[in-house]
Amino acid sequence: MQAYKLNAIIDESGHLIIDEPLNIAPGTVEVIILQSVSSLESSTETTIESQLEKPKRQTKIKALQDWFKKTQPAPPDFDPDQARWEALKEKHNL
Repeated sequence: MQAYKLNAIIDESGHLIIDEPLNIAPGTVEVIILQSVSSLESSTETTIESQLEKPKRQTKIKALQDWFKKTQPAPPDFDPDQARWEALKEKHNL
């Protein structure tokens, strides 16, 4: 399988528009679409908003009920390994 990279546009109706001539043999092809990061940010914001609208976690442990009400979901770019490393650097004065 041979890979080609080119730029295209998806219009308002959802159609893929390629305005470059392709120098490949006619036949069936597989298309993989990679969307730029700036366009993904708005969909990520929508995902975060929908997560906030979800009902809060329920627990039978009364001590944790208030805690769950106050917590926020982790941001999508949260890196637990980086957080651990930051905590260890602070703890050991590195």
